[in-house]
Amino acid sequence: MLQNLFTPSVQHWLDLIGIFVFAISGALMAVRKNWDVFGIGVLAEVTALGGGLLRDLIIGAVPPAAFTDLGYFSTPLVAAALVFFLHPEVERTQTAVNVFDAAGLGLFAVTGTTKAYDFGLGLTASAALGVATAVGGGVLRDIIANEVPSLVRWDRDLYAVPAMVGAVIVVVCINYDALNAYTSSLAVLTAFVLRLLAMRYHWRAPRAWNRRSAAVDVTEETP
Repeated sequence: MLQNLFTPSVQHWLDLIGIFVFAISGALMAVRKNWDVFGIGVLAEVTALGGGLLRDLIIGAVPPAAFTDLGYFSTPLVAAALVFFLHPEVERTQTAVNVFDAAGLGLFAVTGTTKAYDFGLGLTASAALGVATAVGGGVLRDIIANEVPSLVRWDRDLYAVPAMVGAVIVVVCINYDALNAYTSSLAVLTAFVLRLLAMRYHWRAPRAWNRRSAAVDVTEETP
């Protein structure tokens, strides 16, 4: 099914773009942590490929694409080298990086869901793995960097929810035999726009009703 949505060459280049942008975010975190060149490369690789590796191992697509396509493995290293030498300039383009990251989020949610379904998973499980593909690398990045994963922090803008929406659109289209290049592109675009809006307006998921936590939202703290 995945081959019917995009031509193999288009799919390959879209994957590489998404991998590159995710790798940039991992490498930048390593620089902020004052890690050495090896740490920068490792965190770039993990961030870029972690979600796809998790998906492929679960569905039995072995060896994973990251180990059978040199482009998948080498692209994060290129991103790491770029950040290593030019991280001040890359930091100044953070807005552009966030935009491409949002696009990669939507793309990986859609392709991850579709690939999981191609390997025989049900619709719900396919959507779950689509979300894991999109956000898994970021979770692994935060864990390795000894950070609370952004995915579960209530003071961060919505990230997983846009991926979930994109994945749900895909499985609904599969259920009604309506998944094609146009509807899959719509799913990617929807996730992309939702993520951009969440960053622009700082949309966050609700916390527990009538909670008794003493935690204070950092945006509410007075200087």
